[in-house]
Amino acid sequence: MIRTFFYNTLDLFFNLWCLAILARVFFSWFGISPYHPVARFIFRVTEPILAPLRRVIPPIGMVDITPAVAIVALQIVKGVILKVVGNIW
Repeated sequence: MIRTFFYNTLDLFFNLWCLAILARVFFSWFGISPYHPVARFIFRVTEPILAPLRRVIPPIGMVDITPAVAIVALQIVKGVILKVVGNIW
């Protein structure tokens, strides 16, 4: 019971983080103001993973691929963590 709750909570956390990154991408596409309270929250949540990747991955022309790389990295980390959590209990 506790294992299932912990497993599902971790899964939800990583899924919400990926959704926040996607929301940030959509905000940039549709010109949502970065000063909007929701946008500021999304930026605050996603910046810890996107900022280090931007220092390593240069933009390709006008396209920033760091959100895609971040989502793939988060999915890999999620898989590893959930596998470890599943094997512990």
